[in-house]
Order: sequence, then C-alpha cells, then structure tokens
Amino acid sequence: MSYYDARETRDPAAREQDLFARLPAQIAHARTHAPAFARLLADIDPGAVTGREALARLPVIRKSELLEAQKAARPFGGFAAVGWGASCRRVFASPGPLYEPEGSRADYYRMARAFHAAGFRAGDLVHNTFSYHFTPAGSMMETAAHALGCTVFPAGVGQTEQQVAAIADLAPNAYAGTPSFLRILLDKAAELGVKPAFTKAFVSGEAFPPSLRDAFAARGVAAFQAYATADIGLIAYETEAREGMVVDEDIILEIVRPGTGDPVAPGEVGEVVVTTFNPDYPLIRFGTGDLSALLPGASPCGRTNLRIKGWMGRADQTAKVKGMFVHPGQIADVVRRHPQLGRARLVVENPDLTDRMTLHCETQAGSDALAAAVATSIRELTKLRGEVVFCAPGTLPNDGKVIDDRRTYE
Repeated sequence: MSYYDARETRDPAAREQDLFARLPAQIAHARTHAPAFARLLADIDPGAVTGREALARLPVIRKSELLEAQKAARPFGGFAAVGWGASCRRVFASPGPLYEPEGSRADYYRMARAFHAAGFRAGDLVHNTFSYHFTPAGSMMETAAHALGCTVFPAGVGQTEQQVAAIADLAPNAYAGTPSFLRILLDKAAELGVKPAFTKAFVSGEAFPPSLRDAFAARGVAAFQAYATADIGLIAYETEAREGMVVDEDIILEIVRPGTGDPVAPGEVGEVVVTTFNPDYPLIRFGTGDLSALLPGASPCGRTNLRIKGWMGRADQTAKVKGMFVHPGQIADVVRRHPQLGRARLVVENPDLTDRMTLHCETQAGSDALAAAVATSIRELTKLRGEVVFCAPGTLPNDGKVIDDRRTYE
C-alpha cells in the first residue's frame, strides 16, 4: 500500500486536533487580508473557534452570495487575500461568471494527493484533456501532475483525431479528463487502428458509474475519480478501496442541512461545506451547493480521514410557486419555530395546473393544533399557503431534499 504522505494514516483524533489548532490563525488571516471576511467575521474571536461546534456558528458563504459580492467588487468580491501580481499567477472564470485566483504555490489545488491515489507517479506522461481556457480544470490537473514529477501533454478538449495521433506518437500512459471523453478517445483510437498506452486515468467533472469504471478496466485502464471545485480545489478522492471518497487532509468538511449552516446527523444527506487553509483565497465555511453524506468508519485502504459518498446532487432546491420564490432556508426557519418537528420536506405539486405546497414533517407529537401553527408559520415565512402532513421520525427519504418539486406541465 502506497500513501502520498504519513498524514493519510494518522490517528483521527490527532488530525482533528491539528486542523482546529490551525483554524484560528486562518480565520485571523482572512479577517486581516480579505475585506469581505473582515466584515462577515467582525464579531468573531478567532481564538475561540477551536472545534466543530464553534465553527458551526460562523456564517456559510454560498456561491450565490459570492457571485453577488463579485459583481459589487471586482474581481473577487473581497474574499481573496491577493491582487494582481506575483502572488496571483492566473485568474480563471467559472460560469456566472465567478472569478477565482490561482496563487504561485506548487500544487495550488492540492490535487497531487488524488493523483497519487490513482496510481500516478514520477516519470508518467499525462495526456491532460481538461480545458485550459477560462476554467481552472486544466491547470488543476497539470499542477498536480508536475508536483508528482510527471510530464504533461496539454491536449485540452476537442480535435479527437489529432489527439489520437498524439497518443500514437507520444504513447502517454496516463489520462486526465472527463470519463466521457476518455471513452470517445478509446473508441476513436480503435476505429483508427491505434492502441493507446493508457494504463491509468484520473477522471472528474461527470458521473462515473461502476459500469463505466469496469468498462475501462476491461480495456486495460484503471480509472479513479475525485471531487473538486474551482473555488476549493480537492475536496475528496477515490482510493483502491472503491468505497466512497476520502476527504483531503487540508480542509475541514461539514455536511449541513440545505439552506442553513446546521450540521446534520452522521450519515444524513446534506450540503457539503468546506473551510480551506488556502492563504490566497481563505474561504471559511464555503457552501459548495453539492449534496453528499458521511460514510461510517475508516476506509479499508488504510486512510483514516472522513469519507463521503461522493456527489449526490445539488442543494439549491429553490422553487418558484405562484410567482414567489421558496427557499430551503425558509423551510428550515419554519422547523426552527416548532421544537416538536424533526426533518421536513416541502412537496410542491400542481394538480389541475394549480400550484400546491404540502410540508411533510417528522414528529412524535402531531396534532391539529400543531398542524395549524405550522401552517401559519409557512404562510408568514413564505407568503404562501401550505398544507401540513405529519409522519413518523425516520420515514422521510435520506436524500438531502428539502424542497421536492414534483410539478409536471403536460
């Protein structure tokens, strides 16, 4: 068994202690050097944030807020601690547009750990098909490969026949890109009578079901996936155990109820919230908008960090009902008003093409009086009428949905 470094197998309690020993300095750094955090965390004592309970009291910064902040204060909305110059080597644009800085440190996105788990080693030639334009994906993979001592062919996307020609000429043994484009390249190579030298692949950016993984293995390519974002870099990565994804060593990961900053119970699906130790872009409690859940226990591969199930959908479940937007946070506020309630899910339907909302609530104390009180809260907080249905604790699906929009328009 080969590990990237000794931190991957350390005692979980020691890891937790180390992360939260580092956190106060990162919060202080963000407040001092990133104007947005100076405002958002003005009343926070960094030295007091030394555990998960204290961290959970800080605000969650979601992509929608980051986008609005950037529109008001270009380029980074006050969330970055760097400006133009040597400290900001590149700047990228993700859909929105949302701009992200890339600092000058080696392996800036911390992807080398995931590449190592996928079998990439010094001396490999990596055929990198992630885009080098606008978004940071190409650079994320290239900087990781360089950190491991690999050589990179910056193929980018498209030009399939030219890519196959380069594969025939250079014989790269490693691939980085989306799984769908790897399949396209393998199929095109077979059509042109070229046998690629790929034996390993690092894939991301799309769903990667076991059936596709097995299809690649049958063609001699061992492919592994990771979960990363342009804002954060590496969040979690797959290992040879193939049981969920192991969380990166240099982030603090939380799973919260969508629309809130409240951590969910272990195993419950919720939004992935990440705190980084990146000094250039010090995002504290950044809501990715992605759904996942923690897996119990440690990975059979020997790595001891937390594991998540991987990407399970999007947390932004905002619905427009009768011309009004209804947000997951409003449903959370309804639940907070009534301590008798557990989890809740708002189901939106349109029988006879008329919008109807029904809040399904887990409780052991359902009554007509409670239903009336909850209905009043729905009306006050959403400005819309909604019915209330009670169900037993633990009976709502564990899929992270707070708003389930079931409307059809046929």
